[in-house]
Amino acid sequence: MWLLLVFGVAFFWAGSTIDPETNCSEDGRECAPWLVPLARALGAVVALGAGLNMFANPNRGSFVDAATGDLVWWQGRVGTTGGDAGRIHPSRIGSIRIVRQDESDDEVHLYDLDGNRLFWFDENVIPWPYERWAGKLAAAWPHIAVEVQE
Repeated sequence: MWLLLVFGVAFFWAGSTIDPETNCSEDGRECAPWLVPLARALGAVVALGAGLNMFANPNRGSFVDAATGDLVWWQGRVGTTGGDAGRIHPSRIGSIRIVRQDESDDEVHLYDLDGNRLFWFDENVIPWPYERWAGKLAAAWPHIAVEVQE
């Protein structure tokens, strides 16, 4: 979505700054003034669509609930459906394991105090770099162990 937003803004900006009447070759044989407003309109539609999608319906993510203090995460949310979600209070988190991969994305796993892996929590629901995010959580709740496996 970020790439679509940048693409849309770039086309909208370009369509706003180029005068359609000057959009011709020097000899005047190749002239398409209709392309400038088309690029502007296309940019506006793409940027608006990407921006609204990111604002209204992120399909995965996480946050700390201010009311309860719980860590809340979700994946696969589409429209009004909740998708796959979970929540746990940080006092019940035992460890966060980050598994380094050579050829693919790193994996992130969350475990409770009993050593049970929590469902639907992985690298897709937290921001990169994962170590920084895990370090901030462990700094706030020092009992959480952050393990990095190479």
